[in-house]
Amino acid sequence: MKKILTLGLLAAAGIAFTTVLRYPNGDKPVPIPASPQRSGDAATGYRYLTTGDYLKSGIPYSYFLLGAGKSATNYLKRDSLNALLSHEYTAVKAPNGEIVVAPNCLQCHAQVFDGRLYIGLGNSAIDFSDSKKLNPRTAAFAQAMIQRGDPKKYEAAKPFLTAMKAISGQLYTQVRGVNSADRLAGLLVAHRDPQTLRWSDTSSIEFSSAVIPTDTPPWWLLKKKHAMFYNGFGRGDFGRFLMASNLLTVSDSSEAREVDSHFNDVLAYIYSIRPPRYPAPVNTALARQGGVVFVQNCSKCHGNYGEGGDYPNLLIPESIIRTDSLLYKSNYQSTQFIDWFNNSWFAQGDHPARLVPFNGYIAPPLDGIWITAPYLHNGSVPTLESLLDSRLRPTYWSRDFNNPRYDYEQVGWKYTREEGPRGTAVYNTTLPGYGNYGHTFGDRLSDHDRKAVIEYLKTL
Repeated sequence: MKKILTLGLLAAAGIAFTTVLRYPNGDKPVPIPASPQRSGDAATGYRYLTTGDYLKSGIPYSYFLLGAGKSATNYLKRDSLNALLSHEYTAVKAPNGEIVVAPNCLQCHAQVFDGRLYIGLGNSAIDFSDSKKLNPRTAAFAQAMIQRGDPKKYEAAKPFLTAMKAISGQLYTQVRGVNSADRLAGLLVAHRDPQTLRWSDTSSIEFSSAVIPTDTPPWWLLKKKHAMFYNGFGRGDFGRFLMASNLLTVSDSSEAREVDSHFNDVLAYIYSIRPPRYPAPVNTALARQGGVVFVQNCSKCHGNYGEGGDYPNLLIPESIIRTDSLLYKSNYQSTQFIDWFNNSWFAQGDHPARLVPFNGYIAPPLDGIWITAPYLHNGSVPTLESLLDSRLRPTYWSRDFNNPRYDYEQVGWKYTREEGPRGTAVYNTTLPGYGNYGHTFGDRLSDHDRKAVIEYLKTL
């Protein structure tokens, strides 16, 4: 459906604007300046993303098929050895010539929705709570098995197995559906020399035992943003951050430079991704009303949409947004991690990247928001309806990961309110880092206006 409203059109129609947002303690949103980005070829970037060797170590192909089996669906329409693998994995040639299976970016940045794979959609079904998959003993067993069977295969798998043995036991989340990517990044750099990127079995950075959860934002928003991550942490060259998964198996900085030379094309592909259209009927008249309410109440932070729309790229201080603060505090307080990155190979050269912490979170663009449930930076709110009315947010809730169902009225995942915590199957918002509070701006709207805004958001 054509996007309905823009700020300019409303102004031309003579609709008056009101500033609803009030800033406590004199705090105000902080604009993020733009950084130059490399250009590239989107088609080449897609091929590298789905078949490239940005990780050059993994489980030997024969062992992988023995353990995981063949994939039932070839969503990516890949051929040759990749035709038998899930979209989350890629068969690549290790430096010694052995074929290994490595995880790829689509582990976190793609999801099957209604029988179709959407590249760029954050994987909200991922399971970092599964100790059988992440347990370091699993990696140790695989290492021993390969050593006994084939030294050449072990040589090809060793960088991957070494890293997984060192870090996997420190990645567990307390519920399913959230991501521990921030923790993964910290653990990987702690075992790498900042200049050479060579691996050390000894960690150089101290971390707390807490694993702070995040939802995975959709890739199609990146073309509008001046910074990456939920607190605008990532500045400078986006390709450098996108390629950081290479830290899992990279041998040294020379390999990193080779991988980096492809990520301008990967970024071009990501910029080409468009959000999927809402597939169900939309009440156009109600959406038009919702657009007016949105511009008056939400556009100051989240931008305007449609022809002539704009996005302000604002960081919102914690005193205004009031959402769970553990993520931004962790980023802000990880001085060793920040120092490592800002003095590392990643921060050098003609397209450097850097980390700039902030006490709060970015107000993201909302393109395709209907398909990006659950909401807030930690995925603690299951629907748009409860995002805009905090009184409806469940303290404990669960959803069916095996047979997921979408709610096109409340807009989000169908869920069940639970009486209390129940292992990793229930989202427990009383846990540190998992809170569902804050972003209560929708509470001041009438029930009709909230419904109208939801109808408008379906069109973005």
